[in-house]
Amino acid sequence: MLNKRISLIALGMLSATQAMANDQAESKGFVEDSSLKVLLRNAYINRDYKDGNADKAEWGQAAISTFSSGFTQGTIGVGVDAFGLYALRLDGGKGRSGAGGIDFFKQGDSGNAADDLSKGGAAVKFRLSNTVLTYGDQMPALPVLNYDNSRLLPESYTGTLITSKEIKGLELNAGRFTAESRKSAEGRDSGGLKSINVLGGSYQFTERFKGALYASDVEDVLKKQYVNANYVLPIDKDQSLTLDFNGYRTKLDNSYVRENGVTGDDNKIWSLAATFATGPHSFTVAHQRSTGDSNLGYAYGGYQKGQGRVGDGGNTIYLANSYWSDFNAEDERSWQLGYGLDFGAFGVPGLSYNFAYVRGDNITTSTSEGGTEREIFNQFKYVVQSGPAKDLSVKLRSSILRVSQKSSEYNISGNELRVFVDYPINIF
Repeated sequence: MLNKRISLIALGMLSATQAMANDQAESKGFVEDSSLKVLLRNAYINRDYKDGNADKAEWGQAAISTFSSGFTQGTIGVGVDAFGLYALRLDGGKGRSGAGGIDFFKQGDSGNAADDLSKGGAAVKFRLSNTVLTYGDQMPALPVLNYDNSRLLPESYTGTLITSKEIKGLELNAGRFTAESRKSAEGRDSGGLKSINVLGGSYQFTERFKGALYASDVEDVLKKQYVNANYVLPIDKDQSLTLDFNGYRTKLDNSYVRENGVTGDDNKIWSLAATFATGPHSFTVAHQRSTGDSNLGYAYGGYQKGQGRVGDGGNTIYLANSYWSDFNAEDERSWQLGYGLDFGAFGVPGLSYNFAYVRGDNITTSTSEGGTEREIFNQFKYVVQSGPAKDLSVKLRSSILRVSQKSSEYNISGNELRVFVDYPINIF
């Protein structure tokens, strides 16, 4: 039903909107439009768990190279995308690896994390007008299938994706992927995905209002729908109010529920955030709510192989109250107060600060009701503005998460520290 609605919406937009210029007609060629980029990343995550749980930490150095060719000239252009990934473990292990939420280096059968890992992939792409079909290894960034680039290495997927931008302001996506490469392991299908179909799009209705609608179906595991509405209201020349709504509806397959001891199969979760920006300051208030009978709450991420999870991306959660905790337990309600500051207005361009306090309550587990959790989030980020190290970024992030005893089945208290240093290099 949702797929039919998306199709009808798309047809209405096609009939009411002017087409864009033809990108393929402006192609300069396979070589002329090519690019090669390398991202050097040094990443460290430390989790100091409470209540007797063992601490976890991982540290590594990565090199992420991506090549994107241009398209050959003609009615149908042909091109190639490729990537190569390498990561070296620096922390030495010592029993502190293996946290699912860190997952830099997958542990082997011996229980030890790998010393290093490397992998690569490639895809062929075809373009007709402003529509591109890509087949092969890819890193999709969709609200129902998002490659996770928030750890040492990103995930990747193998399959087919069609992206169409024939109408100004409208982007449509349809795809099918049959393998998932876990970010912490080698191999094209280390995540064990059977298949996932994705369909949807986004549309810029006006200069101020944008919406999106997506659906996905993970074979024998999960069906998901997503909706987004974003509205920006200008108040003054340096003031604005942004309203952002995100919502998911998920339904687990009956066989997955039976085989994994899950209670219930459906969940609805949504968030509404209001952000007032004035000069270098931003103030956010957000509310998020989870309903349904599944004791997993909003089910996302993880890998079918080794974890028995849903296998639709380690970070497929476009919700306001998602930091260390995602505040996505069964029946959970959460509120956020956030603040952001751009130090550029005070003579330090490239430096920014973000703070958030989130509190969740009404958490239901198999043994209790009315559980709570709360998180204090702080992040400093600095991007070098000029010189040999231009665009190098340093991100220092910390979270203090406290979970009530009633919620201990759902989450774990702890203090988290993340340090990421990213240095992007454009080879050509």
